[in-house]
Amino acid sequence: MIQKRIFYIVLLFVVIQVSGQQRNGNYSVGLGYGFGSEFNNADYTFDNHFYKLQLYCRIKETRNFQFEILVQPEINFGKHQLLNLYFVKPETPDFEQKRIEYMQLKDVHEYVLNVGFLIRKPIGKMYSCYILGSVGPMISDTETERMSKGFAFADVLAVGFTVDYDRFQLDIRPSLRHVSNAGLGSSNAGYNTKNIELGISYQL
Repeated sequence: MIQKRIFYIVLLFVVIQVSGQQRNGNYSVGLGYGFGSEFNNADYTFDNHFYKLQLYCRIKETRNFQFEILVQPEINFGKHQLLNLYFVKPETPDFEQKRIEYMQLKDVHEYVLNVGFLIRKPIGKMYSCYILGSVGPMISDTETERMSKGFAFADVLAVGFTVDYDRFQLDIRPSLRHVSNAGLGSSNAGYNTKNIELGISYQL
């Protein structure tokens, strides 16, 4: 599959980059994979899975907390289908044709650059938990009844739990994601999904 090839190419690139770096403790690089779906509703379906390159930068540390910036380039592969044909109103130009078009199952590809702020609470020497908020621009390649094709934003709120092993960190992260275009397109209902993310990072 093309998604797996992209994932392995990015993984190889990260390993090569890491091998040439010296460790300073404030930076980590990693990879993440996640999947999810929309909250149950009668209007539409949206299932997705995604791959992320993750770049962590610790900006401050206190006795109890660590504060980090997280930059996450992401490729999201979604499948979307309109269920409620009446979501497309009669005042929409060519609404009957639009209803037929939008009720077909569609592949939606999103290309995202999320920037987040993370507050981490260490638990002993090996474990930590955190909360994360991120937002970033994205490009969607498919028009649907809920969102126009092109420029939009992805907002994510997440909690996470990590386990450290040597210079590696394993991560599990439940998250909520909202995608919309802030009114920049003709359609802006957007998507809301619940996701689970798994990741691994390496401290430089």
